[in-house]
Amino acid sequence: MRCERPACPECLRDASVGYQCVDCIREAQGTVRRARTFVGAEVGARPLVTPILIALNVLMFVLTAVQAQSVANNQKSPLFAEFVLWPTGVAGLGEWWRLLTAGFLHYGLTHIAFNMLALYVLGRDLEPAFGRVRFLALYLVSMFGGNVAVYLFGSPDALTAGASTAVYGLMGAMLVAVLKLKLNPGTALAVIGLNVVLSFTLPGISLVGHLGGLAVGAGLAAGLIYAPRERRDLWQGALVAATVVVLIGLVLVGTARFGL
Repeated sequence: MRCERPACPECLRDASVGYQCVDCIREAQGTVRRARTFVGAEVGARPLVTPILIALNVLMFVLTAVQAQSVANNQKSPLFAEFVLWPTGVAGLGEWWRLLTAGFLHYGLTHIAFNMLALYVLGRDLEPAFGRVRFLALYLVSMFGGNVAVYLFGSPDALTAGASTAVYGLMGAMLVAVLKLKLNPGTALAVIGLNVVLSFTLPGISLVGHLGGLAVGAGLAAGLIYAPRERRDLWQGALVAATVVVLIGLVLVGTARFGL
């Protein structure tokens, strides 16, 4: 044994060389560095944020459907009206929460089904790679960024909702991760291209919000992935905070177009 302390047979464990007591094994485990992903997350963590986000979106949909007494027309819910992104309401009434809450609302069953499927597919790969905290930050900041784009460049009286701004941010993050790992980006590019084309062609889809979420997600993911390894957590936290500050600044500047 390394410690050379007496130990009973029940307290000894097989080691690479001879035997070690349980205290030596515990001490050695404490000094072993856990494997990390290319973003800095501990290897082996199971997705937790992804199912929670899906559950929150589904819960919001159920609440609005119950209030509206309709699955197809759940947008008639009072809660939906209070939380949907309405740029004039944000600027004129100071209802800033709409820039976030709109990301948890959906127009009908098909809308939420497609977004939650995309969130599940992207989240099961990205969350273990980025880690729970980074993944949650990536999701929320992308969602916020997409809604800020709608606020800046969309129609002042348009009512916009959906998790697609965040989903597009995750698509951008997936592309950056694939490029970092030097994998074939063909599939990621095809998925993004197809979704952008659909955003152009299908009615009732916020192209501005999708592109805004995509840009913010890709940019933030690049910063998280390529952050210096020395004090990486500090650099990554500062980057997330700086991105949020910039987006808030854009909201304040954009309010000027409403004459307020």
